[in-house]
Amino acid sequence: MPANIVVGTQWGDEGKGKIIDILASRADVVVRSQGGNNAGHTVVNNGQTYKLHLIPSGILYPDKLCLIGAGVVLDPKDFTGELSALHERGISTDNLKIDPRAHVVMPWHIILDGLSEKFRGNSDIGTTKRGIGPTYMDKYERCGIRMYDLVNPEVFAEKARSTGMLKNKIITEVYGGEAVDIEAVIKEYNEYGKILKPFVDDVSVLTFEADKSGKTIMFEGAQATLLDIDFGTYPYVTSSHPLSAGVCVGTGVGPRMISNIIGVAKAYTTRVGKGPFPTELDDEIGDKIRTVGGEFGTTTGRPRRTGWFDAVIVKHSVRVNGLDGLAINKLDTLCGLGNLKVCVGYKMPDGSTINNFPPTLEQLEGCQPIYEELEGFTEDISGCKSFEELPVSCQKYIERLEELCGCHVAMIGVGPDRSQIIER
Repeated sequence: MPANIVVGTQWGDEGKGKIIDILASRADVVVRSQGGNNAGHTVVNNGQTYKLHLIPSGILYPDKLCLIGAGVVLDPKDFTGELSALHERGISTDNLKIDPRAHVVMPWHIILDGLSEKFRGNSDIGTTKRGIGPTYMDKYERCGIRMYDLVNPEVFAEKARSTGMLKNKIITEVYGGEAVDIEAVIKEYNEYGKILKPFVDDVSVLTFEADKSGKTIMFEGAQATLLDIDFGTYPYVTSSHPLSAGVCVGTGVGPRMISNIIGVAKAYTTRVGKGPFPTELDDEIGDKIRTVGGEFGTTTGRPRRTGWFDAVIVKHSVRVNGLDGLAINKLDTLCGLGNLKVCVGYKMPDGSTINNFPPTLEQLEGCQPIYEELEGFTEDISGCKSFEELPVSCQKYIERLEELCGCHVAMIGVGPDRSQIIER
């Protein structure tokens, strides 16, 4: 049966939540494989808006098994709050499971995230300061605390004391910060452990068994390709692998299980935080895209930087993810902007041109976009149900994106609701 992966192809915030929600409604199992509560999916369903950070989008469907894989880092305080918010709205979480290998975000991770950003000064990365990077650091330093530890109080207390003492030394002696009260943390987190213990199960086994029994599986990505720790705009990246390959590592399944990989992009480009952005629009058009498109972060509320569609970036994503299809969201946002520009290549400082995304920040910072101009549109497309109903200029815009990116556009978003989607 199909096993679909949904990944972001730009810098995140591409509207993956909408595409994930549509595909989740057709799946039996929905799996989150990486990242933490530094990610956010906004899903509009039947006029109701849900903002999810850690819990898979399939939770809105009571018949779906929702799994959180070992590659996720989980803040139990934020997670239990998300559980409560869903319960208050009548959403059941009975079919939710968390892998015991998933690492836990501890208070010292959040403190260290803020202190390290402050220490960097003007060279800060622009993290969400939610402790995600420091948690992954502990994971790879092999001193992290995992979900198994959290739900076993004696194991947790021992590990929290040993790791907490080390982190307090760094907080106080390196950064001059205030030490964490480790015993208070143990007491607080033991309560989270009691709440979360019923959810802990082997996600790798559950996913494998679901596949073997013929169930349809959807793996939902967090963040996006340009935020990948290796293939993104390093160091302005996240601390995990949002690529399609990261799904296999973060869930514990083999690549042969995957049958379809879908990349999500906006009809333009946005970015949150620092880092180079070749097509950025620091003008009235950029402001209009931000306002009409509601370009403010789901997790942080930060205004997003906006710019024209960058085909160089998306072509890079098509390659490194092995995409089978693209979903282009928010085409409706471009209504009334006049002629539309698409970046088809970069001009380098020496006058040469490149068509592939450069591997280093230094190279990218020197790039100037080479634009191709396409006819815009003024018609309201929010009610269009088929590709043929779109204005000819919209059709040509999508067809040109397909040519430039080297990938079929299988879905087109023409409004925020899950019903406002054109499938091809």
